[in-house]
Amino acid sequence: MAQNKQHMVIDSPYGPLTLVATDGVLSGLYMTDQRHRPAEETFGVLDDEPFSHVIQQLEAYFKGELTDFDLPLHLHGTDFQRSVWAELRKIPYGETRSYGELAEALGNPAASRAVGLANGKNPIGIIVPCHRVVGANGSLTGYGGGLDRKQRLLEFEGGAEAEQALF
Repeated sequence: MAQNKQHMVIDSPYGPLTLVATDGVLSGLYMTDQRHRPAEETFGVLDDEPFSHVIQQLEAYFKGELTDFDLPLHLHGTDFQRSVWAELRKIPYGETRSYGELAEALGNPAASRAVGLANGKNPIGIIVPCHRVVGANGSLTGYGGGLDRKQRLLEFEGGAEAEQALF
């Protein structure tokens, strides 16, 4: 069955964000130079129609007015990856978890490396908050969007001033 894909690019305090929808549901949010970013030609046609609610919620988030996204998501991945991404969505705004804590929450304490790999392949950054995962000692470790962005997102959620919305 063929999937209908659309995309658009929006500005954000963290640089341009590419939003991708599959059959009208958000399936990707990618930063520039993001590790594991799919090829541009896979994003579908340029069309802003399926993204109005996504943009509204991202704008509220960047203003510090939204701490929990409420959007339908179409997450493409293995069952294990989707279970990790579901667990990421349970990490409260302004808090962090280690890879080991996520593995434990999934019922497999020995799977912290697998959790890290799945975390790195998260197709919907910010909304599925992979930036909230840190090393066991609290250190910033890997982030597909770059450690500088991860640091800024964590500082922002930790109470730093609201980012200036660029929409």
